[in-house]
Amino acid sequence: MASEHQMPASKQQPASSKIAIFEQENFQGRCHELNGACPNLKEAGVEKVGSILVHAGPWVGYEQASCKGEQFVFEKGEYPRWDSWTNSRRSDSITSLRPIKVVRAPRQPLPTRQAKDSQEHKIVLYENPGFTGKKIEIIDDDVPSFHAHGYQEKVSSVRVQSGTWVGYQYPGYRGYQYLFEKGDYKDSSEFGAQHPQIQSVRRIRDMQWHQRGAYHPIN
Repeated sequence: MASEHQMPASKQQPASSKIAIFEQENFQGRCHELNGACPNLKEAGVEKVGSILVHAGPWVGYEQASCKGEQFVFEKGEYPRWDSWTNSRRSDSITSLRPIKVVRAPRQPLPTRQAKDSQEHKIVLYENPGFTGKKIEIIDDDVPSFHAHGYQEKVSSVRVQSGTWVGYQYPGYRGYQYLFEKGDYKDSSEFGAQHPQIQSVRRIRDMQWHQRGAYHPIN
């Protein structure tokens, strides 16, 4: 088992973040486990990413070192080969990884917390840079097709008021992936897009308190 790459203690992620990287497909070959961000997998001894098992997440992988390039979002589960985590066909390379911080609802009794998970999560996507032009506002819901909601414009800037989201190049959660954490993205380059095109979006749900473990989507 390869040694883990840890962040500095002041920035270390919660112990609930854990991912296993296998150098061959179908969870074969050398296995490397991480509990925190790794800006360069090759320097950490990972020759190739052939398959991934997420014990607790979510995580985001990047095509290039230092968390740059094409993005790949991983939630708890099994990814036996590269086309199980992307269908963009541009790259099968992952060179850096980090856990995704999902803001949790305030601590409350379990039934109330489950209900609160679906409240007050909002993302606004704008046609033009600088938060101008036509816009589409999404509160809580996953949207598999912007066109079905009457929005057919490009997406050049994004404002995340709350929640953690993944935007996709094409409808049906296909194509390049773009991770949106709370904050402002004033133009498409700030969320890593070569072209201002997003046509579907979904929210990453924090279900860490669930009895089955970390991060399960709500059915």
